[in-house]
Amino acid sequence: MSKVIAVANQKGGVAKTMTTLSIGVGLARKGKKVLLIDADAQGDLTTALGYKNADDMDVTLTTVMEKIIRGDEIGLDYGILKQKEGIDLLPGNIELSGMEVSLVNVMSRELILREYINSIREHYDYIIIDCPPSLGMITINAFASVDSVLIPLQAAYLPIKGLQQLIRTIGKVKRQINQKLEFEGILFTMVDARTTYAQKNMEKIREAYGNNIYMFKTNIPQSVRAAETPACGISIYQHDPKGKVALAYEKVVEEVLAHEQANGI
Repeated sequence: MSKVIAVANQKGGVAKTMTTLSIGVGLARKGKKVLLIDADAQGDLTTALGYKNADDMDVTLTTVMEKIIRGDEIGLDYGILKQKEGIDLLPGNIELSGMEVSLVNVMSRELILREYINSIREHYDYIIIDCPPSLGMITINAFASVDSVLIPLQAAYLPIKGLQQLIRTIGKVKRQINQKLEFEGILFTMVDARTTYAQKNMEKIREAYGNNIYMFKTNIPQSVRAAETPACGISIYQHDPKGKVALAYEKVVEEVLAHEQANGI
């Protein structure tokens, strides 16, 4: 069976794209067949994989969703880019902003992405969606399509402030659209372990949500080397393979795999 995961947080700057890319490549390094989907109009995941002119691409997630809306047939490899680090990518770009608006008038608008995911999921072990930093229609489409949501969270005031709204939205989608939707977990990112401020914030989150949502045992540390990575067009495993962030994401991948073993997947 395959697993489909959305990586989501309506607050930007929390290492959402870095997390999507690092977990995806990390799973591929474990022998899994992985597809990453860039569902963010900023195209950061696409750029981070070396495509510097994402907005000029002819075939992206927007193109795929337009075909689904029209009822056109889509080939298995349509729009998929093969990556040297062993993953597949369905790119995204600024055209997704227009798709967000267009979906308002589409029948069953929350389920367009799900139709595409269902047509390809048997060909992958993992499909991971990098969601936009909002709770708009593209994000709702992602939540309607996936098995679980992974929330990267910086241990700071503003990201934590928005967490409750995100959790409420996921709960609403679960009740109304996607009954199988679960939390993959909350992953603390960009953590400066030297500060008591970060430690106290993480403690508060664990106390508030730890009984109902899995808290990843591994935290992703703050790192200048990690911040450089998106500009290089490669993953952290190639850019800084011995660094603390690469080692941390390797442990996160182990936790993700352990979830599937526990569930018999």
